[in-house]
Amino acid sequence: MSDEVQPGLVRVRFDLSYDGTAFHGWARQAAGERTVQAEVEEALRTVTRSGAAVYPLTVAGRTDAGVHARGQVAHVDLPAAVWAEHREKLLKRLAGRLPRDVRVWSAAEAAPGFDARFAALWRRYVYRVGDRPGGVDPLLRHHVLWHDWPLDVAVMDAAAKSLVGEHDFAAYAKKREGATTIREILDFEVRRTADGVVEIEVRADAFCHNQVRSMVGALLFVGDGHRGVDWPRAVLDAGVRDSAVHVVRPHGLTLEEVAYPDDALLAERQRVARAVRVR
Repeated sequence: MSDEVQPGLVRVRFDLSYDGTAFHGWARQAAGERTVQAEVEEALRTVTRSGAAVYPLTVAGRTDAGVHARGQVAHVDLPAAVWAEHREKLLKRLAGRLPRDVRVWSAAEAAPGFDARFAALWRRYVYRVGDRPGGVDPLLRHHVLWHDWPLDVAVMDAAAKSLVGEHDFAAYAKKREGATTIREILDFEVRRTADGVVEIEVRADAFCHNQVRSMVGALLFVGDGHRGVDWPRAVLDAGVRDSAVHVVRPHGLTLEEVAYPDDALLAERQRVARAVRVR
């Protein structure tokens, strides 16, 4: 896949948020289920009066069904004439056409070399858990998982720190044909907020399918005392899926932020990201 924008097209960066509760994930589905990509692409087609033409979006990170995003990034290549005609009122028109559980906050011409997926430096996710005996605040029920055992945040944080660095995360990932499971975790921390919610925050260059939710599942077992602090790292080093590692439910997970390098470094970042990593 080339990072060059085809002649006559303009690459536009979208920054967007969505509540994933009622979506079957980001990616458009052949069976026609409701997805974020389909909603935004259809809204874009409608407001630009493009007839049957659908302009496909490329996203920084494909979120699963039920996963939310506060800081998602995507790009779309639009005909220059379409962009010139609609750029001034595009946001307002999209706001009027999109359902209330997805919003586009900005739409701007991207710098040369920008690619929402391959130019990203890192993605930051937060998984939220409540461990109060009475359950989760009803107003947060679609965004916070209830865990019915008290959690030791300090022990969870220590276990999370043991996974920082570049490793083969095959033990925490759903394997995809031809895809590497080598990733670099840049930061991993667990904290409790003032209102008692446990936040598990992880930042990495990229993530494998189900990786974050699997790692959270391991940390919960540590936090509630079912496993020792060294267990998540032992699972990683074993390199195979452990049946004791549960993939937690998706609704507690939110993509909070995606970061990109300075404009002059975008093309080089793409080159590095497209290279298949081996160990």
